[in-house]
Amino acid sequence: MRKTRSKHLPLRARGSEVQEVHVKTIPLLILPLLMGLYGVGLAQGQSRDEAMVRSLDDQERIAALKKDTKALERLWSDRFVGNQPNNKVVADKQALMDALVPRSSYLRQIEFIRVDGDFAFIMGLETIVAATDAPGVGLVAGQPTRRRFTNVWKREGGTWRLYARHANVIADR
Repeated sequence: MRKTRSKHLPLRARGSEVQEVHVKTIPLLILPLLMGLYGVGLAQGQSRDEAMVRSLDDQERIAALKKDTKALERLWSDRFVGNQPNNKVVADKQALMDALVPRSSYLRQIEFIRVDGDFAFIMGLETIVAATDAPGVGLVAGQPTRRRFTNVWKREGGTWRLYARHANVIADR
C-alpha cells in the first residue's frame, strides 16, 4: 500500500484542532486577486498619464500666475498656439509669454479630462483676478473674471507639453 500526500494544507491550529484548506482551492482564491491587480495595473497606466497631465496643468497655472517664463518655456510646446480672449489666435510662444497679464489670483477648476494616446484634453472654468487692467482680454484690476478654457497637452519627447489653449470670458448676465 502506497502512501499519498494529503491534498490539504493546515490553515490555522486551534489547540489540538487543525483547520485545513484543500490545495485545489488556493488557485481559486488567488485568481480573483491576480485579476484585480492586473486590472488595476491597466487602469493605473491611464491614471498615471492623467495624473501627470493634471499636475503639469497646475504647474502651468502657477507659472502663469507668477509670470515664471522659465517654467512656461519648459511646459509649453515650441508649437504652442493660443486662441485668446481678445479674439486673436497667437502661434508665437514668445509673444504669448510677453502678453501674460500680471495676476493676483488664478484658479482653475477642471471639469473634464481625457487622455487619448499622445494627446490630453482638459476643459473647465478658471477665475482670474488681474493685478492691472487689461481691457483687450477682458480683465479689470482687482475684479474676478470667469473664463471657460480648453487646454490640449501633447506628449513630446517623453514628457507632456501644453500644445494648444483656448480661453473666453464668460459674460455677466
